Amino acid sequence: MDIGERYINLFTDYGFKKIFGAHPNKNLLLDFLNELLKDEQGEIRDLIYLKTEQLALSRKDTVDLCCKNEKGEIFIVGLRKSKHDFFSNRERYCSSLPIWEQEKRGKWDFGLKAVYTVAILNFAFEEDRDQPARYRYDAKLSDIESKRVGYDKLIFIYLEMPKFTKGLNELETRLDKWLYVIRNLHRLDKIPDKLREKVFEQLFEAAEIARFTPDQMRSYEKSLNYYQEMKKALAAELAEGWDEGLEEEQIEIALEMLGEGESVEKVADFTGLYLAIVKVLEHKRRQ
Repeated sequence: MDIGERYINLFTDYGFKKIFGAHPNKNLLLDFLNELLKDEQGEIRDLIYLKTEQLALSRKDTVDLCCKNEKGEIFIVGLRKSKHDFFSNRERYCSSLPIWEQEKRGKWDFGLKAVYTVAILNFAFEEDRDQPARYRYDAKLSDIESKRVGYDKLIFIYLEMPKFTKGLNELETRLDKWLYVIRNLHRLDKIPDKLREKVFEQLFEAAEIARFTPDQMRSYEKSLNYYQEMKKALAAELAEGWDEGLEEEQIEIALEMLGEGESVEKVADFTGLYLAIVKVLEHKRRQ
């Protein structure tokens, strides 16, 4: 298989686990979480990886890592490759397992540690389409009327990666840089000067496909094949009902821009349509 890319795709199971789930690269996950949660957490000094078998629930569109910091707080960090039925139910169920496992035998005062779920989404929710520039969502249990947080031990953070469209020159924070790398690593052929920092240099070195052993290469190819097949299946599903629920004006604008030679990425950003839908429109236009 000729992959044709220098660096791994972080939206594949193998790529995500190699960068964020391998003990030698633990500092990469630590740095990412510190940037993402610094206002909520302060500094996380150390992480211990935990078993995640109970979190997977046999879903191939989900990859989860589970770890614990020095205070005993739990972090579930994972990929969500597609939205499926009962998505919210699954998220709540998985986050409840680390809470339940904190039970202690004998006299216990229910002193629970916080559980954070960080979900990196390879899609955007339909209900968020009216906020094309907002890609981060933080959720806690709160009172509906006052918005006051009623329980601060269960935290959900969703990152809708298709909405993160910043280019290299627009990266302002370290978190910006992390999100840029997560979304674009497999598209790059070298480390950009703007990312010349020790943590990112380590990441690019670990992600370089040419450094893989034969066994690693086979594992990555298998993971990449599945990812590409899933994308094709999603595109086919969208093609079957691409005109349902979409604004006619959006489609007309997209077709006009495509006819003028604009890239599918630019059309998607401008119209607010999913990239997969724009690709379907481009394919139909050429037929």
